[in-house]
Amino acid sequence: MNNKDIHLDLLRKLEANPSLTQRELSREMGVSLGKVNYCMKKLLTKGLIKLNSFSSNPNKLRYAYLLTPKGIEEKAKLTVKFLKIKMDEYELLKEEIKLLQEDTKKINSKRK
Repeated sequence: MNNKDIHLDLLRKLEANPSLTQRELSREMGVSLGKVNYCMKKLLTKGLIKLNSFSSNPNKLRYAYLLTPKGIEEKAKLTVKFLKIKMDEYELLKEEIKLLQEDTKKINSKRK
């Protein structure tokens, strides 16, 4: 998973559930806690997310990561790029499957 993929995944998960901890994000995404921490700092520095503490929570160490308008815009851009990449991969895969099916037909016709 490259950083852009991780950033998109983080933005999507935080938009859906701003109260996820970095540890929970790490588990859900299957990446190290250090990687999540590094990427979260980058998102904060870029102004894509902001950090709010739960003032009513007795555990003052709990935070909510909220997407900023800039973060929502970046998430949309990353989503479009990600979708384009996946659609290109899909087209290549469809072509490869077609070629494999043709090869299989040729092999089967030679066996008869």
